[in-house]
Amino acid sequence: MTEHNILAICLDCGDTLIDEGTEVTTPEGVSLRADLVPGAAELLHELKRRGYRLALVADGPVPTFRNNLGSHGLYELFDAVSISHAVGVSKPHPDIFRHALAQLGIEEKDYDRAVMVGNNLARDIKGANELGMISVWLDWSPRRSKVPADESEVPQHTIKTPLELLSLIESLEVEGG
Repeated sequence: MTEHNILAICLDCGDTLIDEGTEVTTPEGVSLRADLVPGAAELLHELKRRGYRLALVADGPVPTFRNNLGSHGLYELFDAVSISHAVGVSKPHPDIFRHALAQLGIEEKDYDRAVMVGNNLARDIKGANELGMISVWLDWSPRRSKVPADESEVPQHTIKTPLELLSLIESLEVEGG
């Protein structure tokens, strides 16, 4: 396996991998199915092909992610899964991120070599920034604020589509993380 400067790529799910606007949910709030964000499946398959370890870091009921990602054959691509309803805290709480990174054997001194990709400035970006991770905002969906509330929500990198992450990761590898 190739040695990477980037040790892991953590991804949110809603409006990062799946299109929340297409979700079909139960009255209890469990999503049964949803369409993918264009390019999401290709992104995950290519990251795995390149040898990256992937972690799902998401808020919501555990079955939601098995249903939405599993139906597209993507759930099993994740090496670690950290879901708020299982971990007991929601993003941006540091424990949900630490839980994922611990599953991958990434120590705190190497958090700056882990990427977090998400659509929510207040949850994904703020949480990643506060732990010293590389924050990547996917500015794709109209459903979340596009203006950081404060400095803690300012992403280090912004992409407009999931597949743009591939060239960003290549750049981060050249830069050394």
